[in-house]
Amino acid sequence: MKKANTGADLDWLLDDLVGRVVGAKHAVVLSADGLLVGRSAALSKEDGEHLSAVASAFQSLARGTGRQFGGGKVRQTIVEMEHAFLFVTAAGQGTCLAVLGEEDADVGLIAYEMNLLVKQVGSVLNAPPRHEHLGVPSS
Repeated sequence: MKKANTGADLDWLLDDLVGRVVGAKHAVVLSADGLLVGRSAALSKEDGEHLSAVASAFQSLARGTGRQFGGGKVRQTIVEMEHAFLFVTAAGQGTCLAVLGEEDADVGLIAYEMNLLVKQVGSVLNAPPRHEHLGVPSS
């Protein structure tokens, strides 16, 4: 498999995921602090940024719950809404993959395909940590 190393390659992988998996509507890769790293084509940049922030918040809440109550590391966060599902899973170091699924989506299939993608290209999805005092990636 070709290694993705640019934003365009990452976006292509997300487009492929959304195109192949029935019920998957949008996908984003986000940094641990909620910044948009890549998005599927049908999602505007503004909506991608919003989805990234929301996914980061849910993943953070899940991690805190796991720590507080001895649940261990978070494998995946799934939020069921009236007309959609939100899936968030850890991807590369410092990143998460989030998928917004339609209300009739096969939850198991989307979760499986997300984990498969992360296993195949997880190292490509790494995001460098940011310096807290500067707010910029470290080199």
